[in-house]
Amino acid sequence: MKIFITGSAGFIGFHLANKLLKEGMIIHGYDAMNNYYDVSLKKDRHGILSKNSNFTTTKGILEDYEKLNKTVKQFLPDVIIHLAAQAGVLYSLENPRAYINSNIIGTFNVMEVAKKHNVKHLLMASTSSVYGANNSMPFNENDKADTQLTIYAATKKANESMAHSYSHLWKLPITMFRFFTVYGPYGRPDMALFRFVDAIIKDKPIDIYNQGEMYRDFTYVDDLVHAINLLIDKIPKINLVDNDNSLNIAPYRVINIGNSDKVKLLDFIDEIEKILGKKAIRNYMPLQKGDVPATWADCSLLQQLTGYAPNTSINHGVKKFIDWYKSYYKVEIKY
Repeated sequence: MKIFITGSAGFIGFHLANKLLKEGMIIHGYDAMNNYYDVSLKKDRHGILSKNSNFTTTKGILEDYEKLNKTVKQFLPDVIIHLAAQAGVLYSLENPRAYINSNIIGTFNVMEVAKKHNVKHLLMASTSSVYGANNSMPFNENDKADTQLTIYAATKKANESMAHSYSHLWKLPITMFRFFTVYGPYGRPDMALFRFVDAIIKDKPIDIYNQGEMYRDFTYVDDLVHAINLLIDKIPKINLVDNDNSLNIAPYRVINIGNSDKVKLLDFIDEIEKILGKKAIRNYMPLQKGDVPATWADCSLLQQLTGYAPNTSINHGVKKFIDWYKSYYKVEIKY
């Protein structure tokens, strides 16, 4: 199978491409290689993937429709998995226009090329942030999600609406993933686990928001990409029944991918300290603008469709990340 992955040099895109290559898939990656964070990390991810002869790549931005269309036309994929986006909840407060350009215009271009080249299945990343101010948990795909709290979340909810319309109009099968706090090796430097580990090792304070009263459904990246792999062949069809949230008018599905566990942030930090053998310098702060105190996924639909449920423990996942961090950055812990 030929699969086109946007954001292939990104954290999740890299892990997914790596897994699919091991499964014998032919992968073409498309990535802007922008400087939102350290480009060398992105280059290293692509370097690992490029060791496999079934991996090719194009550098380009999603907003460049002509380049994106030309690349897809030449590769002619069976499936497109769209993971590229302007990420980061906090950065959306500083530079909201970047999210409109990449997440709205870019995603529209991806849907256009998927339609034009008759892909069998378009799978796209959304986020648990679309649940916004919802406080009934665990979050279920059928819950109303109209109270997004940041432009980042709003663009992702817009992507879901855009996708549903294209799925209905052109009978294009589309699956939208709502990811929940993904972590693991080769993670983004702006994400909590990376920032915490980096600061603790360097004897710098860590900022803990909402005075530590934060809960997240931490999802290990290997579990996430395994779930995506299983969903590639689960192509939505019109008139699905039972507990599926697809409507009768479009081959479209929204699906949560999380660990189905609400973990207190302070317990997560305790685990990091235990594995590092070193205490954090804790700086307790109020809840950040646009942030939510808790997320928690109901993944019963994922389990119903695939028979699989992510289940990696925090202890195992955090240890894997710390082992990678120490190896990649060649650091020793100073006690």
